[in-house]
Amino acid sequence: MWREIRPDERFEIDVDGHRVVAYSFGTGSETVFCLNGGPGLPCDYLREAHSCLIDKGYRVVAFDQLGTGASDRPDDLTLWTIDRYVEETETVRKALGLGKVHMLGHSWGGWLAIEYALTYPENLKTLTLEDTVADMPHLILELERLRAALGPETVAMMQKHEAQGTYNQYLAAVTILNYRHVCRLPEWPAPVRRSLDDWNMAPYETMQGPNEFLYIGNLKDWNRIPDLPRVTLPVLITTGEHDELTPACALRMKLALPNAELKVFANASHMPFYENPQDYYPALLDFLARHEAG
Repeated sequence: MWREIRPDERFEIDVDGHRVVAYSFGTGSETVFCLNGGPGLPCDYLREAHSCLIDKGYRVVAFDQLGTGASDRPDDLTLWTIDRYVEETETVRKALGLGKVHMLGHSWGGWLAIEYALTYPENLKTLTLEDTVADMPHLILELERLRAALGPETVAMMQKHEAQGTYNQYLAAVTILNYRHVCRLPEWPAPVRRSLDDWNMAPYETMQGPNEFLYIGNLKDWNRIPDLPRVTLPVLITTGEHDELTPACALRMKLALPNAELKVFANASHMPFYENPQDYYPALLDFLARHEAG
């Protein structure tokens, strides 16, 4: 189960003239390399949820993506692209000498992990895609379905403000959706709150949009479903039954991948590692154990 653990090592890595900070836990020969969501979030919430894998002999590595956490925060909107983040991820892997890794990507980190796996498949033993998607247009349709549950008058109100660009006028509706589909716990865990309190909205708004339920950034048309048959390594897909990145999105990935398995966690939304840890950790550890040799 998750708990807060101090990293054994902290690294500062040069990525094209910018400083990116990475964290390492444990000394195991098998490395779980975590890519957190956002974009624009510090890695705290995902790092703290997975550093406990050291108890099972794994080394766990996470990093604050450029623009987040302890890493540099340049004021240059042209930096916020998925292709640049793929190269940043590879720079971190090489700088730390990680070799072949078990890559784990959550939410936006899952999109990044998919893109990385298509670019550098030789560097991966396994791929874990958590609460994520590979087809943004399909996700946008699913989000419309989730929004519709708020009722037609609320949806019309949201659409009016979206047309006007006054997104902060419907925060109450977004809050309801967040508690239904992002984290259903009555009190969100400290690492989640810490990441959210330090959110850099520049990468988020550039790549995704103004909130979790409106995608209008530079990834709005991103779709890798046609390319997923090229990802032949073992893949674990996880999702919560109430996930904002819905089980239908997860199934779409599974059907396109030649060597994937899918776990849907009950009583959970976008963060099963906090919402349903008693089911989440056994599923992840079983998958990793079956594929340690790569």
